Amino acid sequence: MVEREFGQAYYQRHYEDPETRVYDGEAIARTGAFVRAYLEHLDVKVERVLDLGCGLGFWKPVIERYFPDARYEGVEVSEYLCERYGWTRGSIADFKAPPADLVICQGVLQYLDAKEAARALKNLGRLCQGALYLEVLTRADWEQNVSQHRTDGDVYLREGRWYLERLRPSFVNGGGGVFFHRDAGAVLYELEHIG
Repeated sequence: MVEREFGQAYYQRHYEDPETRVYDGEAIARTGAFVRAYLEHLDVKVERVLDLGCGLGFWKPVIERYFPDARYEGVEVSEYLCERYGWTRGSIADFKAPPADLVICQGVLQYLDAKEAARALKNLGRLCQGALYLEVLTRADWEQNVSQHRTDGDVYLREGRWYLERLRPSFVNGGGGVFFHRDAGAVLYELEHIG
């Protein structure tokens, strides 16, 4: 992992301070509405949600709103946040749990070196039995798509294809950051999936 302590100062800067935060609960609510609509469109049932690198828990109220009967589990590497919010402490690279219908992994993988990130991507294939919502900062995103003032650039910047190659054995790319496990049974028409 990039040498960093994920303590109070990190979360204050990147998630709590309106002047420097990357996104907030409202942004996650919009993303969650999209994910819910897409999964509903494809008739993917969600009973269990695993939020890996859940941070401040912005996804929890979104899941409660859009999937009210689903069981949510937040997993976080930060000891500070686990103590503050009661999340399960663990690393995406080796966390073990029964497979979930929806796995969320937002803004996590870029903090892992190549070996750990590859392990994490393989683990996502074990932890997900339905849909995966994945957001990861790539080199192109850093150079073209984000506010470098707000976004943490002290990360491992890799090409997007590096991630896609490692996702391909377990997942079909449904676009919009939504990947479907190959065994999920989601039917994507030819132009609905990428690659």
